Amino acid sequence: MDGLLINTEDIYTLTLNEILADHGKGPLTWDVKVHLQGLPGPQAAAKVIETYGLPLTADEYEKLNLKVQSKRWGDCAFLPGALELIKHLKSKGIPIALCTSSGKVKFEQKTQHLKDGFKLFDAIVTGDDERIPSGRGKPFPDIWQIGLKELNEADGTSFQPEECLVFEDGLSGVKAGLAFGGYVIWVPHPGAYEYLGDTEGLLNGNGEVLKSLEDLKLEKFGL
Repeated sequence: MDGLLINTEDIYTLTLNEILADHGKGPLTWDVKVHLQGLPGPQAAAKVIETYGLPLTADEYEKLNLKVQSKRWGDCAFLPGALELIKHLKSKGIPIALCTSSGKVKFEQKTQHLKDGFKLFDAIVTGDDERIPSGRGKPFPDIWQIGLKELNEADGTSFQPEECLVFEDGLSGVKAGLAFGGYVIWVPHPGAYEYLGDTEGLLNGNGEVLKSLEDLKLEKFGL
């Protein structure tokens, strides 16, 4: 969701820079941020605290983070091509699941004014779902496995991972999608490109990199 469907990665950068500046640190740069994208909250918090030497506990950081971010969630908006893609898949009867590392509360805060788009998903799995074992957030594939299980149970189908398209923007999410066994559509933030490394080697023929969801060739997948 974040940075793939909606513009929250830019909001995360703004709010984290505000926290860093208040502690005489920062700014956040993409060589660091590329390793934060898609991580569950506690893991991302630990990495930020360690990287910038913040004099905060994980709990203190998360409370401060929530306070600063809550002022910005009203600015969340769909990225180019995202809402159009969701609507198209829904119109074609393609089962779609949202699998986000964001916890349920943050998910609702970010999307409450975008419900017309998010209500089109057949399943929504958030990062704090109790079915995801501790420490098994992205880059592990568990969240995608749960999403597929929900889709199959809802429709009485038996789709396999290799029949799925996984849409991601960050490294950890891409690794999760590959571990899951899906074909990964990777749409990185423009600022991340020079820090992604060997994208072709990572995908190993099981995905592709796009500059925007608007560039997706749906006909390639019979959609």
